[in-house]
Amino acid sequence: MANRFDPRLYQIATLTALLIYGLAVLHFEVSPARAAAILITAIVTQAVCSRVWDVPFDPRSAAISGLSLCLLLRSNSMLLPLIAAVIAVASKFLIRWRGKHIFNPTNFAIVALMLVTPRVWVSPGQWGSLAFFAFLIACAGGLVVNRAARSDVTYAFIVAWCAVLIGRSLWLGEPLTIPFHRLENGALLLFTFFMISDPKTTPDSRAGRILFAALVALGARYIQFKLFHTNGVLWSLAACSLLVPLIDALLPAERYSWNQHGGLSWSVAWSRSHSFFSALLPRMPSAAFMWPREMPKFSTAPRRLSSSATPIAP
Repeated sequence: MANRFDPRLYQIATLTALLIYGLAVLHFEVSPARAAAILITAIVTQAVCSRVWDVPFDPRSAAISGLSLCLLLRSNSMLLPLIAAVIAVASKFLIRWRGKHIFNPTNFAIVALMLVTPRVWVSPGQWGSLAFFAFLIACAGGLVVNRAARSDVTYAFIVAWCAVLIGRSLWLGEPLTIPFHRLENGALLLFTFFMISDPKTTPDSRAGRILFAALVALGARYIQFKLFHTNGVLWSLAACSLLVPLIDALLPAERYSWNQHGGLSWSVAWSRSHSFFSALLPRMPSAAFMWPREMPKFSTAPRRLSSSATPIAP
């Protein structure tokens, strides 16, 4: 069997690049020291839990959780983000049903801390249009590199959430710029491509995953526009995750495994990603990639008027 490309490596590279860009250019409200501490805490917790539960140590999922917390979770305390990293990784080992952990680790840690203390909040993810669209392209590239068989929940949620936001604005007579502005959100991208798409916590069947995505979108609508709570998608995902065992019982299918379903082979993954970005980059607005053109120079000095007419002799 050909050696397969693990899509978690692509996710780690994407999140790391975004974090570095955010720290250096966008000045995220998290210091490099705090980000490193969160990441190290997540990986150390993974190592400890692996030893306690006697399973092979694999830092990749813990690294994704740690990086996601660095990008999303904000606090005026140094200790609370570290506690979030411990909760995120430990929840995979502690909260399980028939060998499958129920909650997305990052989502569970953020929601748990927001329930018990007001000293944590979620970054709004307003990164500016250039960073947003660059990260969107990277996330879309991840769907190309990964197998499409497990990307259906991402597509289903995008369609359902767009229908909720656009449908509500049309019903209320709002301009469409309002729902489009709500969709242009970095935190929503992280949620769509790194939380709800987690193959270890979503239903096993395709029909179950589409149903799950629709339930999360409808739940987020109720929380955000009826209860008037922020971060509706995060609360909704945590609540709907409790329904995953029931959905799996009603719509059974093969359990996901990174070893069996990981990703495409390395050669195919490279070929597809190269083709995707090669086709996409020429379509990007040239203003983002071209040097500013020199503007024409103007002078305020008096100009001499000239005429092409032949002078008439006196």
